[in-house]
Amino acid sequence: MSTTSPSAPVPDPFSPTTLGPMPVRNRLIKCATFEGMTPDALVTDDLVEFHREHAAGGVGICTVAYCAVSPGGRTDRHQIWLRPEAVDGLRRLTAAIHGEGAKAAAQIGHAGPVANSVSNRAPALAASAIPAPMGMSITHSPDAHEIAGLVTTFADAARIAVDAGFDALELHCGHNYLLSSFLSPLLNRRRDAYGGSLVNRARFAREVAAAVREAVGPDVAVWAKLNMYDGTPRRGPLRGFDVDEACEVARLFEADGHLDAIEPTAGSSLLNPMYLFHGDAPRKEFADAFHGAMKWGLRVGGPVFLKHYPYTDAYLLPLAQQLRQAVRMPLILLGGITDRSSIDTAMAQGFDFVAMGRALLREPDLPMRIAADPSTTSRCTHCNLCMPTIYSHTRCPIRTGEVPA
Repeated sequence: MSTTSPSAPVPDPFSPTTLGPMPVRNRLIKCATFEGMTPDALVTDDLVEFHREHAAGGVGICTVAYCAVSPGGRTDRHQIWLRPEAVDGLRRLTAAIHGEGAKAAAQIGHAGPVANSVSNRAPALAASAIPAPMGMSITHSPDAHEIAGLVTTFADAARIAVDAGFDALELHCGHNYLLSSFLSPLLNRRRDAYGGSLVNRARFAREVAAAVREAVGPDVAVWAKLNMYDGTPRRGPLRGFDVDEACEVARLFEADGHLDAIEPTAGSSLLNPMYLFHGDAPRKEFADAFHGAMKWGLRVGGPVFLKHYPYTDAYLLPLAQQLRQAVRMPLILLGGITDRSSIDTAMAQGFDFVAMGRALLREPDLPMRIAADPSTTSRCTHCNLCMPTIYSHTRCPIRTGEVPA
């Protein structure tokens, strides 16, 4: 059950609290932002220092992204996938986060149609056979037996993450990654028990949540990043997943009782990535991060694929408020959390935690500074030039001096 509601006293976001079974020092989460610092699919010193700095900056929970459940579940072969060889490095990483007083969360998932099948040397997966642009291929649609194996793979990966010292797990059910592709009526055209009705389309994600909870037990916090809107048409043959269906899925998750919270998100890495990243659309920089056909495709199709959505603080709040009205379980507000005002707005609207991303890339110590001085404002300009850096070494180019402030 949510620890707050719109009519309850507004909590102090910087006071100790709990997320499920996990005590945390405050209600601020460093959200999952792929770091691009694992060239050999293993933890590096750069990755450890990146998260240590963010933990030292004052967040209560630091989320490591992206931890794939299998080699084929990565967007490319350089990402970590959870296997025994990765454990020692991950233990060093979680120890660094714990050393700064924060809790460590692992975002676990399967990239599905967003995976690069050529780089991974494994087929990209999706609910149905659709184009997978990263590998210029067509996805494989797993049958019921393969889905059961994937559920087991998620559970095994969850155990490895906990063995490596993670206090919490975030299940990636967003952005049209694998679980999200099953939720979408646009991407899921199946005629079996995993397609058609919303209950069927949500079956895979619910089975994963149940298996992960059974694998890690009651003492590990588990939440899901859940799309509210794919950024696709809400009616007609191209209709994607929308907030009305997201509310229904959230109710199903709540009734199942396996999750401690939901983090509402939006947009599609496959179809409309900028719906999550409101602000400037760095089309040239994105194209320059690729080679060959992808580079030219982004140069030509950038205005269509990378749309512009004006930035406002707490820009996902209007959609997330509908989930807040639909369920009583804790919710984490993501999107445009940059100052004490946006944090307090989230708390006043009944959200239990807030998640920060780009603002922390600009200033990792922003939470500590806001706690000390509520008038502190973020220096993030929402230029989104950080986004193309995920393919090399995630950073704020303004902070590093690569582009002028």
